[in-house]
Amino acid sequence: MSRPSQSSWRFPVFLLATFAVIWAALAIHPVSRSDWWLENILVFIAIPSLILTRQQLHFSNPAYACFFVFLCLHAIGAHYTYSEVPYDESVRALTGHTLNDMFGFERNHYDRLVHFMYGALIAVPSVELFIAYAPPKNLWRVLMPIFFVMSHSVAYEMVEWAAAALAAPELGQAYLGTQGDVWDAQKDMGLATLGAICTMILVRCLPWWRTLFKRKK
Repeated sequence: MSRPSQSSWRFPVFLLATFAVIWAALAIHPVSRSDWWLENILVFIAIPSLILTRQQLHFSNPAYACFFVFLCLHAIGAHYTYSEVPYDESVRALTGHTLNDMFGFERNHYDRLVHFMYGALIAVPSVELFIAYAPPKNLWRVLMPIFFVMSHSVAYEMVEWAAAALAAPELGQAYLGTQGDVWDAQKDMGLATLGAICTMILVRCLPWWRTLFKRKK
């Protein structure tokens, strides 16, 4: 990655400031303050890491936008707890029906959405990371970002389990968001993988991204 110019920071700084406002608003009276603290460990690690490594890891504006969207989705989940995000009430207010009724859902699927979006969104900066520091060749250009997303999806599930088991066992169901599904972790990892696959298909189809792929051989 080339050294960024001062003007190239305007959009990332704008996103950071916007996220700070959203995060602060959602930090007010969350459903469970203890769960909110646990969920925000990710934010407390990710944001400083992006800031401290900004010179070495300067991503494109689309990549920073992907980080922003995911962190906003995560902040909503942290405010309500993932299993209680009231998306059905919002849909009912707009359409008169709920998604659960329309599709026959028996659980809150907000956590499923976020895991899918995690894979779809984080695949974009993953592509740029590999191009800059370990450019793969041929089919590996598509596979490596997917494997990368899969690997830290697994790592996140394990850290999430350890945090719930060691730091706050009483918050296990709320923090993990399993909602009684014994295969919850596997489904979450599968959705993250599917999201990354969808993004990589788009990456290979969009001309701008094809040019990016050819930047380094």
